[in-house]
Amino acid sequence: MFTSAEFGNDFLWGVAMAAQQNEGAPDVDGRGPSIWDTFSKRRGKIKDAGKPWPACDFYYRYKDDLMLAKGLGFKVFRFSISWSRILPEGTGRINKEGLAFYHRLIDECLLLGLTPYVTLYHWDLPQALEKEGGWASYHILKWFGRFVTICTQEYGDKVKDWIVLNEPMGFTSLGYMLGKHAPGKKNLNLFLSAIHNAALAQAEGGRIVRTNVKKAHIGTTFSCSEVIPYTHKPADIAAAKRLDILLNRLFIEPALGYGYPQEEGFVLMDKLYMQSKAWKYTDRLKFDFDFIGIQNYFSITVKHNQIIPYVHALEVKAATRKVPHTDLGWEINADSLYRMLKRYWLYGGVKEIIVTEGGACYKDKLINGVVDDKERSQYFNDYLQAVLKAKKKGVNVNGYLAWTLTDNFEWNEGYKARFGLVHVDFKTQLRTIKNSGYWWRDFLLHT
Repeated sequence: MFTSAEFGNDFLWGVAMAAQQNEGAPDVDGRGPSIWDTFSKRRGKIKDAGKPWPACDFYYRYKDDLMLAKGLGFKVFRFSISWSRILPEGTGRINKEGLAFYHRLIDECLLLGLTPYVTLYHWDLPQALEKEGGWASYHILKWFGRFVTICTQEYGDKVKDWIVLNEPMGFTSLGYMLGKHAPGKKNLNLFLSAIHNAALAQAEGGRIVRTNVKKAHIGTTFSCSEVIPYTHKPADIAAAKRLDILLNRLFIEPALGYGYPQEEGFVLMDKLYMQSKAWKYTDRLKFDFDFIGIQNYFSITVKHNQIIPYVHALEVKAATRKVPHTDLGWEINADSLYRMLKRYWLYGGVKEIIVTEGGACYKDKLINGVVDDKERSQYFNDYLQAVLKAKKKGVNVNGYLAWTLTDNFEWNEGYKARFGLVHVDFKTQLRTIKNSGYWWRDFLLHT
């Protein structure tokens, strides 16, 4: 058995959420439409035709939800700022009502003793900017720079902890190559442009925060997955290596000053390298982050498949391999998180690591006012032990933020995928703390 005290008195314990997934109120107090508002209206894009409203109605219920976070023992509250709530057209006119909402939210966090960790971009680009090319347009650097400038000048006296981007590999690949997420594009050239612009934006955003916020603690987050070859065959090993570049190296290495990863014969990286070289902006990719956020939801096992474009890698599902997995089919492998934490730390140049998201989706059942989600509690137990193991091995990992406080709008999964420590009845907005929430309370307050 282990206790929270073993992580040290300064270890950050918190919960994380995102504006698009929780706030609702899409057309209230001057907010403009986001790409997810538009994408969700397209037939067949969201399970059960779900829409990101009212979501968890956080815009009106934030005080109650912050009290829940406080009551469960958390000390950090990570949230994102809706770009289209601040700048309804993406640029130009500033929406004062939007600015006021986040002042109220930040002030309430501080009143309750919750340290606000603010994410500047969590996947909700204003639709007006997508019409102009979105993340595939080089103008995004100017647009994003203005948004970051406004937020840091407005809230920088209250907020010292900033996250520039959430999972750039996620929103570029799913949004511009695979078409599974907003804006739903399937275009290699758009994807490559989006990669380069996002890599530049994470560095430029960091520089703006550094300029505008005194004593800022600046990070950005990376999704990561250990990629395991299905067999020891050279073709499977090569496939795993190619996918590993995309999932684990593509954004952190430019930030650390190494440039884009190179792999002989990997056409995708050759194209990206040539494109970025032509733009002559690679000298702006580096930024000295105070911390990096690691978000490791699953490991992935792959085998060679020539039919899959570019990476020639096909996932062998966890269910097929008969290993433990969540309701979304994601493999449960706490040792994999340990190895990924060690790997990122061994890069050098990484000062601090925070697990900025971690959690699991299960088919929760509310029975007589109780959600007995033993699997989720066990998940957190195992993954926190992996974090503690890494910490004891010398990795400077200083925080864990659970995803997420309440069940929410889970992107293209709609409302079926539940990750929350608190169950939400989306018809009535009734909150019910799950047993995993009580597990966290006992872990944080009673040890």
